Amino acid sequence: MSPAITIYMMLIPLITFAACSSPPPIRTAKAVDLERFMGDWYVIANIPTFLEKDAHNAVESYRLAQDGTVATTFSFRQGSFDGELKMYHPIGYILDRETNAVWGMQFLWPIKADYRIVYVDESYSQTVIGRTARDYVWLMARTPEIPDSDYQRFLTLIAQEGYDVSKVRKVPQRWR
Repeated sequence: MSPAITIYMMLIPLITFAACSSPPPIRTAKAVDLERFMGDWYVIANIPTFLEKDAHNAVESYRLAQDGTVATTFSFRQGSFDGELKMYHPIGYILDRETNAVWGMQFLWPIKADYRIVYVDESYSQTVIGRTARDYVWLMARTPEIPDSDYQRFLTLIAQEGYDVSKVRKVPQRWR
């Protein structure tokens, strides 16, 4: 047997294993009305990125820009309710114009991070944002608090999408 065939035969099980071990595609909302989705969203809970590990009063704000992108402002207080105000301005790019549920979120050019609207309720008052890698997730609402029954329901939905819910952390919210 030639060395090329031997290598190929060794790679088949690895490729098969990799294909079988990857998670199924994350579900997204069937349709997102971008106009209704725009505005302020309080981050109720998340699996935090390194930027958000000790965030308080986290808010994500969206505005449709003239060029079809989504101007985004992510703000929070670092470490406490009186901590330093941090603000980031990534740009959202709608990648799936049929559903408007799949975006690329660009913090640094040229990288667009995966950003998927997994769920948004009919009143556009609660949403779950996820990523195919299932490394980060955000539960957000138009109000800084949601009923515990809603929170538990969202944890179930997040678990059903393949996330480790033991990593989900509530984001402290306190507004005067």
